[in-house]
Amino acid sequence: MAGKQTAMLKGTLDLLVLRTLELTPLHGVAIADRIKQVTGGTFDVGPGSLFPALYRLEQEGWVRGAWGESREGRRTRTYTLTAAGRRQLTAERKQWARIVEAVGQVIDLA
Repeated sequence: MAGKQTAMLKGTLDLLVLRTLELTPLHGVAIADRIKQVTGGTFDVGPGSLFPALYRLEQEGWVRGAWGESREGRRTRTYTLTAAGRRQLTAERKQWARIVEAVGQVIDLA
């Protein structure tokens, strides 16, 4: 089933972006590419979803964006996870674990 796209559950994109930025600062397209790579193509985040999410995360203080230049000489905005973003990621991981456990209990009903 690898490579088959799936609709993303509401709120999942924030978790995926925060987790991706936990590893290293990245620009928007690199964030989308990394999410697609790690999920085996299950989630292919388009700019119409990603950039509003990055704007929202920046407004919340969970990521910080800074303008710079790519190796190719293009202007890019690179995003870094903040301390508040790390705390939010921890909270979202706990919430996601509760969701996974609850859904698993329903699915495993005999």
